[in-house]
Amino acid sequence: MAESREERRKKLQQSKGKQKAKKKPSGIVKKILLVLVALGIIGILAGVGTFAYLVKDTPKLDPKLLKDPISSKVLDKDGDLIAEVGSENREYVNYKDIPKLLENAVLAVEDVRFYKHHGLDPIRLAGAVVANFREGFGSEGASTITQQVIKNSFLTPEKTLKRKVQEAWMAYQLEQKYTKHQIFEMYVNKVYVSKGSHGLATAAKIYYGKPLNELTLPEAAQLAGMPQSPNSYNPFDHPDLAEKRRNIVLMLMEQHGYITKEEMEEAQSVPVTATLVKEEVIDEKPYDSFVDAVIDEVEEQGDFDIFSDGLTIHTTLDKNAQLHVNTILNTDEVINYPDAEFQAGIALIDTKTGEIRAIGGGRNQEVSRGFNYAIDTQRQPGSTIKPVLDYAPAIEYLNWGTYQTIEDKPIKYSTGQEFGNWDNKYMGAISMRTALQYSRNTPAVQALQQVGLEKAKEFAINLGIPLKEIYESYAIGGFGDKTVGVSPLQMAGAYSAFGNNGTYTKPYAVKKIVLRDGTVLDTAPESKVVMKDSTAFMITDMLKSVLVSPGTGTAAKVPGLPIAGKTGTTNYSEADMKKWNITSSKVVPDAWFAGYTTNYTAAVWTGYSSIKTPIQPGADQKIAQLIFKNLMEYVSKDIKTPDFSVPDSVQKVRIEKGSKPPALASEFTPNSEVITEYAVKGHAPKAVSEKFNKIAAPSNPQAVYDAGKNNVTLTWDYNKQDNANVQFEITVSDGIEPNTSTVTERVVTLQNPTPGTTYSITITAIIDGKRSDPAATSVQIPSPQQEETDDGNGTENGNGTGNGNGNGNGNGNGEGDGTGGDEPVTTEPGNGNGNGNGNGNGNGNGNGG
Repeated sequence: MAESREERRKKLQQSKGKQKAKKKPSGIVKKILLVLVALGIIGILAGVGTFAYLVKDTPKLDPKLLKDPISSKVLDKDGDLIAEVGSENREYVNYKDIPKLLENAVLAVEDVRFYKHHGLDPIRLAGAVVANFREGFGSEGASTITQQVIKNSFLTPEKTLKRKVQEAWMAYQLEQKYTKHQIFEMYVNKVYVSKGSHGLATAAKIYYGKPLNELTLPEAAQLAGMPQSPNSYNPFDHPDLAEKRRNIVLMLMEQHGYITKEEMEEAQSVPVTATLVKEEVIDEKPYDSFVDAVIDEVEEQGDFDIFSDGLTIHTTLDKNAQLHVNTILNTDEVINYPDAEFQAGIALIDTKTGEIRAIGGGRNQEVSRGFNYAIDTQRQPGSTIKPVLDYAPAIEYLNWGTYQTIEDKPIKYSTGQEFGNWDNKYMGAISMRTALQYSRNTPAVQALQQVGLEKAKEFAINLGIPLKEIYESYAIGGFGDKTVGVSPLQMAGAYSAFGNNGTYTKPYAVKKIVLRDGTVLDTAPESKVVMKDSTAFMITDMLKSVLVSPGTGTAAKVPGLPIAGKTGTTNYSEADMKKWNITSSKVVPDAWFAGYTTNYTAAVWTGYSSIKTPIQPGADQKIAQLIFKNLMEYVSKDIKTPDFSVPDSVQKVRIEKGSKPPALASEFTPNSEVITEYAVKGHAPKAVSEKFNKIAAPSNPQAVYDAGKNNVTLTWDYNKQDNANVQFEITVSDGIEPNTSTVTERVVTLQNPTPGTTYSITITAIIDGKRSDPAATSVQIPSPQQEETDDGNGTENGNGTGNGNGNGNGNGNGEGDGTGGDEPVTTEPGNGNGNGNGNGNGNGNGNGG
């Protein structure tokens, strides 16, 4: 039945009423919801504000800080480790080189959900929050591996809410910029592993002496467990605690399915000390002085930080030589030092390559890598500079020979200032060799003056001597300004060029640098020719004379070893002596010796740290020579040390002593007046000395035998020059052995000549060393048969004896005289056999004088 319109209207009104009734309670809910939303928004805003407040001081995620500071390894010439330079000891390893075994151990104990979260682990965080509410804030950590990287790189280890919020925020940022593998690599290399070391690769070397890829399961578990408390879990110091921690790691690895239960139990049964290596302690102190040179050179190579870049530095160090240098300086085994304050600096390099073999930075050094007397010191070089600044340039530019004559006499500098020799004596005209051997000052200055200051300065700079200016006083090592000087290393470098045929290589300690990514940088400097080989050889040959008596460097001589070298001492000025109350003129502030063989070059400085403390005269001023001798003897044992070879550019010449300008010895120059020296080929003297030219020979020589006196009278004529001090050299030969004597008269009597002998006689005139051609004559002594006749016709043999002119009694009817002697030209008695002639022509044997 159809509803009426009225009925439909009533139903519609009733329906609206019900709807209105239902909407009344929805208004309350709406209000509640609105309040909750408002509170939520307020909470969010408050949380955001609090978060913003807590993170406002968060450090920036600086990639430079994520880069781990890794100490650099310094290796000797044989590749052995001698030192690690840096604030942290860290062996870096790339992710690809981290074995899965170790990675699983780390994940099991530190962050098993590492590859599933984005820097924060909510599940682990919830557990930590409950534990912190129950046991107090900080009682349990929830840090992921990512958070630990942040903490180790940027934040302090304090456990505060602010620090944890900053850590979480930065961990999230880190995960956005880096891959999981990169972050895991950071963790493995950053963690502290005790012993001042960082990184699990470092720990593997320290505790097991092996790389990560050779670790066993118990070893990997041990290292993975260490970062929680590195010092407590150090197996060297606390093996019991370390073993408990290792077993926990193994249990977690089994729990998370990385290993089986059997593997866990087997690994746990291994004592933690079973595979530990002996704890190695590297004594770096003996190498500190050498490492100073290494640090300086690395800094010169470019944008490298040796203290943090993890470089592997291959050096030139000879470990044995370095240890011996330390023995020389810091014990009494080699040198008897006057006191503990006496200092020395030593540089030993390879003559041919310039490689530094050892550095002696000083005695009794208390501060690691303190002032280095071999590298840092700048002291006046004294006479050791003479070969570098004076004589080598004179040979190089003026073609002087080792015979060059220089007048050792009082002279002045061009400024008019007076100076003199160390002994206040002068030797007159001497050769350049002698000037060096005796270390004369005035010849050295004259050499510099003739070369010219600028040329000499340029020559020295090319040998590594850093001169900014030059004065004539530099010729003898008086650099004037006490802040201007040279170091033993610089001096060794300069001298090595003389021993290396004129080729200079700046002394260096670093051969190559290997970066962390394997890039190899060759750092050896290039060698350069800085002088002619003739210059180098002639300086060397003259410096060999310094070690030969009466040279100044005899205390540095090593028997059997060809060494060239030079001494050097400096002096106090009158002003300094007055200022420091120094009364003796024999004390010196510095004593040097620099020298070389074909293998090694060494320079030694000695003195005190304060220049006002003098070296006393005598033995103390020889200490530099004694150090050099001992060191050179040590490094040269058991190896071949060839002598210096003469280059083709040099020729040997015979020079007449005292000739000025130098002249060649003539064929008449006595050997005693000849010196053998060296000249640059093509520049030897062309003039021949006339000092010993021929003089007039004796004339009319006559030798007359007197039978009655049994002697020979020798006479000759000579046209004597006015005031000439003439002598005559008489040589008498009987055909067997000549006899020579010198007389001033022109008559000589030869006593008791041997009968039957013919004597050849020469007479040579000598005036002031000049010799004439010889004048010659001869005389025949008659035999007995020629002197006596016999009344009978028979011939008999007779024997006779006699002294002087003896009578021989023959067994026949004759009698005769017998004469004889070993020296017929003298009047001394002698024994001989004479033939006696009798009237019967008998032969008699007699003994005569």
